[in-house]
Amino acid sequence: MVVIGAGTAGLVAASAAAGLGAKVALVEKHLMGGDCLNVGCVPSKALIRAARACASVRNAAQFGLHVPEGVRVDFPKIMERMRRLRSQISPVDSAHRYQNLGVDVFLGEGRFSGPDTVKVGGEKLQFAKAVIATGARAIALPIPGLAEAGFLTNETVFSLTELPRRLAVIGAGPIGCELAQAFRRFGSEVTLFNKECRILVREDRDAAAIVEKAFEREGIPLICGCDIQRVEKRGDAKVLHIRCQGESSEMEFDAILLGVGRAPNVEGLGLEAAGVSFDKRSGVEVNDYLQTTNPKIYAAGDVCLNYKFTHTADATARIVVQNALFAGRKKASTLVVPWCTYTDPEIAHVGLYENEALEKGMPVRTFEQKLDHVDRALLDGEPDGTVKIHVHEKTGRIVGATIVASHAGEMISEITVAMAGNLKLASLANVIHPYPTQAEGIKRCGDTALRERLTPLLKHLLGKWLKWTR
Repeated sequence: MVVIGAGTAGLVAASAAAGLGAKVALVEKHLMGGDCLNVGCVPSKALIRAARACASVRNAAQFGLHVPEGVRVDFPKIMERMRRLRSQISPVDSAHRYQNLGVDVFLGEGRFSGPDTVKVGGEKLQFAKAVIATGARAIALPIPGLAEAGFLTNETVFSLTELPRRLAVIGAGPIGCELAQAFRRFGSEVTLFNKECRILVREDRDAAAIVEKAFEREGIPLICGCDIQRVEKRGDAKVLHIRCQGESSEMEFDAILLGVGRAPNVEGLGLEAAGVSFDKRSGVEVNDYLQTTNPKIYAAGDVCLNYKFTHTADATARIVVQNALFAGRKKASTLVVPWCTYTDPEIAHVGLYENEALEKGMPVRTFEQKLDHVDRALLDGEPDGTVKIHVHEKTGRIVGATIVASHAGEMISEITVAMAGNLKLASLANVIHPYPTQAEGIKRCGDTALRERLTPLLKHLLGKWLKWTR
């Protein structure tokens, strides 16, 4: 097996295949570990944790703690910590480790030269099976003057050593929102720009509104529905020329960060020579078994998926190894995929949104528990959140859920497990949850679902029995 790309999908595929006895070559043209380790999950979450610490200090008075004046944010130290932790984690993804696992690692640009061959450097590798795991990259916008003025993406922002005093963030998706809030907490004056007049447009509207209110409290203005006509370099400043509702204006910033999505890395791979169909926007074409139009070649991760997450890259790589080496028939469509946006509060989601279920003609009932009635959330000073769970009206099985909470990403897994096991929401009422925890919001939704299962006759008989037992 030849695996092109040493990000999450490629590393998982290579290690799993080698562990099962296959002879594996892993090809990487840039950095082992891919985006997740180097310019994605790992560095961003290190910054987000530091930003939460900054916010905790500023909000300490509500807990009776008086922080002395003069406390300051040491941005270079924050970035130094991030790089140190990234370096600490990196050996797990290193070429040396994979060589010890029995994988032949080739550092260079891999390119298909035929339906069963890959060229890298001066070598030609022939394969029985291959995996395309080249990931995706940040999208740039064709705004006149932007390239000349200079801009940041997730691929460059983690190289900063000084905090921008004024930061424009273009794009209010997960990356834009996470970094906008983090840099605001570090002390930057952050302005968030978005085409839509709301943030996180893919998420549940009510859930996104909770985060948007948090942004308003923290002083992150949202400028929406405006056209950024051009960018001009004026001394050290980057000037955005904006047109809103027929009126033109300009705003000065010290840095511009783009967070407008990701494009699959399909160029320069020789996919045509391999007989692999692809699209520059949607990526490599795969069937439900993650097989490309060349039956010997599979794809996994961001290069072929709509859900561009590290955990889906991992999960699909496992499917690819099973299907490629053992003629398995594991389908990607069977995966129950959760995700989380790591703002504060976080938004985590799994399965269908209510509107998606209705569009599919699926009758659903939504159960919601706001966190301002959950004891632990009140005690933590984090009442602005909700648990919203959608169930099939006829079967009672969970079809989707959204959680907004400080650590929603930790809470969503309980619902993901329930969905993967085809459990009914009412069954979660019988699961003992430690008290007090914010996950009690999930149990309360289960309690409500359990009560609604009782027919009027059962309610009447239960009432009589309770009365008799007294």
